Amino acid sequence: MNISIQSKSGTPIYEQIEKQIREKIISGELAEGEALPSIRGLAADLKISVITIKRAYEDLEKEHMIYSVQGKGFYVDNPALEYMKEKQTVGLEERLGTWIEDAKKGGISKQEAVDMLDILWN
Repeated sequence: MNISIQSKSGTPIYEQIEKQIREKIISGELAEGEALPSIRGLAADLKISVITIKRAYEDLEKEHMIYSVQGKGFYVDNPALEYMKEKQTVGLEERLGTWIEDAKKGGISKQEAVDMLDILWN
């Protein structure tokens, strides 16, 4: 599994792992019933502590994104994808709202903001 860790991002590593796995599940890149890498295996691949991976997996299990089978490992669950996508959309709207407020305070016009978005989108 391709997971990228940014050690200088300020976001805890376990949260980075959770976010990337969550996004892979929501997008369908990881399908229901698909096995996740073992805790030890993923820790070795990422060169981080098994405790960090365990924390990420436990948090995702609490969200019903994944489930564990004793002695076999972790698997992608069947989460309420529509709910998860809506939750993701709400978070995006909140961040955009903050960005718009900052843009207005900085004297950026709506058209300039739209132009920035177009440039960054591509």
